Amino acid sequence: MRKNDTRKISELLPEYIEDMDIGRKLSEVDIVNSWEEILGKVIKRYTGKIYISHSILYVQITSPVVKSELIMMREDIRNCLNAKAGREIVTEIKFI
Repeated sequence: MRKNDTRKISELLPEYIEDMDIGRKLSEVDIVNSWEEILGKVIKRYTGKIYISHSILYVQITSPVVKSELIMMREDIRNCLNAKAGREIVTEIKFI
């Protein structure tokens, strides 16, 4: 016997994500994973560890020259990453 309140998983998943408050964390993972897509393979080659903590994106850069260039582009990068996420996830970027 089938229940009348049967719903598709595609309807339930967004509710579950909201109820469990994991939407922001999923957006953070998406931002970290899209670093190469947004900045390209050349920058990715000089990138080490990337993580987000308390809305701050930390990016390890292995080249001082690349790091200097990225510091100047910091706000544009932040805007692109937040646009990719569809909301403001990153409030600041720190290059380490």
